[in-house]
Amino acid sequence: MSNDYLKWLSGSTVSNWWHDSADLITMDEAIANGATGVTTNPLLVKRSLYGFPDFWRPLLSDIPASWTGAQKAEEIIRHITVEIAKKFEPIYHATKGEQGYVCAQVNPVFAGDCDIMLTMARRLHDWAPNIAVKLPVTAAGLDALEECISEGITVTATASFTVPQALSAGKRHMAGLARAKQKGIEGGRCFAVIMVGRLDDYLRDVAHDQRSAVPESDIIQAGTAAIKRAYRIFGEEGYHAVLMPAGMRGAYHTTALAGAPMSMSIAPNIQKMLRETPQPWSEHIEEDVPKDVIDRLMTLSEFVRAYEPEGMKPTDFITYGASQKTLSQFVEAGWHPIEEFKI
Repeated sequence: MSNDYLKWLSGSTVSNWWHDSADLITMDEAIANGATGVTTNPLLVKRSLYGFPDFWRPLLSDIPASWTGAQKAEEIIRHITVEIAKKFEPIYHATKGEQGYVCAQVNPVFAGDCDIMLTMARRLHDWAPNIAVKLPVTAAGLDALEECISEGITVTATASFTVPQALSAGKRHMAGLARAKQKGIEGGRCFAVIMVGRLDDYLRDVAHDQRSAVPESDIIQAGTAAIKRAYRIFGEEGYHAVLMPAGMRGAYHTTALAGAPMSMSIAPNIQKMLRETPQPWSEHIEEDVPKDVIDRLMTLSEFVRAYEPEGMKPTDFITYGASQKTLSQFVEAGWHPIEEFKI
């Protein structure tokens, strides 16, 4: 179905949007509406796998029956990711590698182990020319990210919810590019995620638990406030990474960022909401979240950690509540069910 708002967003502004789904049957429609990439994660792959088992089983038939556990899950993910990558490879070549990527995430079980993630990242990178390897923004993930960039591997920095995490990804990307230049090779690109809706979700839980007076109308602007602050600092610092708002919970997350040179990860349900966006459409990226909203949000210490550039150190990232919740979901509701899928 045609989506005029998304066509406007990708055709009349500098914003790009990526299809946040692993359902292959939806890819052509997404591309027709201007999608220039795909974000997947273990949970989305699992949903596609279990949602369309009869479609995927024939494509997975060459996986040895003796393979189990992580080896089996990675091979299932490879098959699905490669099929999706074929759809977007023409965009990758047409944009000379600026867009057209499909994400492939390392095993979330090892979010704290740089060596394991780096070894897996190299394998995932070889699946197709337009793979963006997803690494979590933990201290270990940042080490892996810099090394990947220095080797020419494009990375999507995921499981990231805060300004400090996005800035750390941007900074380490620059370090990786410098190392690649010293080697005489082209460094990898970086898409730095802030999961705006998941930050809102987390802060809502915190506010309820603390019996805070911060209203829902403020909570749903927290993720937007965080990524707008990161956007401005990226510009000041000259970071080359592309910010990627993800985990959106409403059309408002997209419209508030319209006109930003970002690659927005937009799920099918949010795409549907955006069809109803009233005209005239306009860019809103330069509009600040109102100061009174920020002031009320700042009464939540977990928002302060998310919003202030020095709110957390990299060693704190893996312990942040939103990080723990999301990584656990990726493992328990995504990776493990993929391991258990009957081919």
